[in-house]
Amino acid sequence: MSEQSTGANAPTPPTATAPDAPGTTPSAQALTERGSNRSQRPSSAAFRRFISEGWAERTSTAPGAGPAAPYTAVRRARLSALFPGERLVVPAGPLVTRSNDTDYRFRPHSAFAHLTGLGTDQEPDAVLVLHPADDGHDAVLYFRPLAGRDSEEFFADARYGEFWVGARPSLDDLAAVTGIPTAPLDGLADALAKDVGPDGVRVRVVPAADDDVADLVDRARAASGRSEDELADDDAELAEALSELRLVKDEHEVAQMRAAVAATITGFERVVTNLGRAVAHPRGERVIEASFDGVAREEGNTVGYETIAASGDHATTLHWIRNDGVVRRGDLVLIDAGVEVETLYTADITRTLPVDGTFTEVQRRVYTAVLEAADAAFAVVRPGTRFRDVHAAAMEVVAARLEEWGLLPCSAAESLAPEGQFHRRWMVHGTSHHLGLDVHDCAQARRELYLDAELEPGMVFTIEPGLYFKADDLTVPEEYRGIGVRIEDDVLVTADGYENLSAALPRRPDDVEAWMRGLRG
Repeated sequence: MSEQSTGANAPTPPTATAPDAPGTTPSAQALTERGSNRSQRPSSAAFRRFISEGWAERTSTAPGAGPAAPYTAVRRARLSALFPGERLVVPAGPLVTRSNDTDYRFRPHSAFAHLTGLGTDQEPDAVLVLHPADDGHDAVLYFRPLAGRDSEEFFADARYGEFWVGARPSLDDLAAVTGIPTAPLDGLADALAKDVGPDGVRVRVVPAADDDVADLVDRARAASGRSEDELADDDAELAEALSELRLVKDEHEVAQMRAAVAATITGFERVVTNLGRAVAHPRGERVIEASFDGVAREEGNTVGYETIAASGDHATTLHWIRNDGVVRRGDLVLIDAGVEVETLYTADITRTLPVDGTFTEVQRRVYTAVLEAADAAFAVVRPGTRFRDVHAAAMEVVAARLEEWGLLPCSAAESLAPEGQFHRRWMVHGTSHHLGLDVHDCAQARRELYLDAELEPGMVFTIEPGLYFKADDLTVPEEYRGIGVRIEDDVLVTADGYENLSAALPRRPDDVEAWMRGLRG
């Protein structure tokens, strides 16, 4: 990887500066300029003239509208109706430093992606603003447009320059793709401050999305006379509304979820074919992780969250992402993984597989109990059912099986009572969460629209009961210790029930064993 020749935000070429005196503390600017300590980038006037000339003309054909454009227009209209007369500010977010002067791959804020249709690497520092208008709002997308080849940015800016990271879209390009009028980012501050005052436009910004944009908004609304607490409440209400806007998916979103699920199933197939390598490797869990994550990059954008590849007792740690353990024959391996596609929608699927391809008697017993709990949860999914009832149905089965095995200190009925809940020792997480642009989607929605809400067609969520018996749990017989099982599927609520989007990935124990035999030859 080529060295960046300046600090991440320093587009200007190095200039000669006096060295810091021995024993003195360097200034912030001096530290930034120390990129020139290692740089050999040319900066002569002759070079700058030479590098700006001799390039072929850029294509003048504007791209077509993106497939999400008609859907994002509807989403923005729904948001507009909730905040008439107000200015709404939705940042994509900035690039995030990984180390020193290198950045992570860019992923825009989910609210920005939902309202613009922009996805992979689109578009750092951009800001969607809904300006109040007589008939609702006028949307404008502010971003850093493509710089000319005669600019210093073209060759000198390691964070944004075309020579370093490729050409960004022009204003016309992004307007054509999104269907949203565009404007240069340097006009954002003035646009935010327009008509703001004690009796003027109220401005809201998505909190924690972009600190620099938040500062611009705060400066703009300093004249509003509203207290810091009132402004924070304004922003929280916007975040809440944006989260709730995603509770019911439109047909474009459902299509993206199907694509994410299909790619995820391919990833699980790749994992099974590599289980032999995993057993032979001292960090076999990493072999599993790398197998799945490779498919995520090949077929999508990346993983939707850090892959869980948990073998043996590691499967009893709910979010085991260290993935540095061995994979032993005779153990189970719990794989919780999802592909995020280019539009940033992600699947979230878990399968617990016998490393040898065949469940032992006790493994099958635990697995079957979890499967029965999942089936009970599926059975109640239909419009009108409350979201919380999905979890309750699964817990009835979990409690019954634990009572049957003699593990509960009371009856299943007593355990299911609010003052009991003893069965939750072996399943402390919930059975379901909404799924979409975020793996735990819509998380800022109000309780009455999430946990207490009635299911509606278009909702997408997981069903993922589990049982986890830790190796040092002395309350269970030894044969159960070190066994963790979770089965997770992605579910779409339909007009008359549900569709299991991930049904193509086997989940019944006999089917799992046959599927594994087929893949391993």
